[in-house]
Amino acid sequence: MSDLAKATQKAREFRQREQAILDCALQLFIEMGEDRVTVEMIADKVGIGKGTIYKHFETKNEIYLLLMIRYEEELADLFRSVDTTRDKEALMREYFRFRVQDPDKYLLFDRLESKLMADKAVPQLLEKLHAIRASNFEKLTSIVKARIEEQKLADVPPEYHICAAWALAHGASALCKSAFYKKVITDQDSFFDFLLSSGVRMGNRSLHEKDGK
Repeated sequence: MSDLAKATQKAREFRQREQAILDCALQLFIEMGEDRVTVEMIADKVGIGKGTIYKHFETKNEIYLLLMIRYEEELADLFRSVDTTRDKEALMREYFRFRVQDPDKYLLFDRLESKLMADKAVPQLLEKLHAIRASNFEKLTSIVKARIEEQKLADVPPEYHICAAWALAHGASALCKSAFYKKVITDQDSFFDFLLSSGVRMGNRSLHEKDGK
């Protein structure tokens, strides 16, 4: 094997191991809570030594942020795949679906962001996270503006519609983890469909005007 081939293989193995570390860390954070998970536990889950973790990541905060960046990048990829020319409501519907399809992950990242912002941890990665999120927000804003101009959505600032969808998704994720509501809502799939439908319709111009009368 040539030196170039060896270097390429080594780089590939490094990336694969890094992804395995992130995947195992995410699983442990969700199962046990991020504060209880140690670097040693992540290393054991992956099947590598603790020192190998530090070849990839300096701190747990870096792992947190890279997981959050990956999450926002997945949403960006989803936005790029949605054909809004055929279905004008598709982007908001898929945004809502993405946020609530895995409430454990959503709520984990919501908790982590508050901690990371308070600690001002790994500022360059925080900046990257917020840049990706701002780009996603801009994409949503452009669609909402177009729907307002078509008089399909209530004529309010576009961020009202987006933040209303975020608030509903946030509440839905918290609700999914409530022991009380798990007993009340016996058909969670049906309830999720109802929430999704409500989230897509709630900013419609006709509904808004009717409520205002």
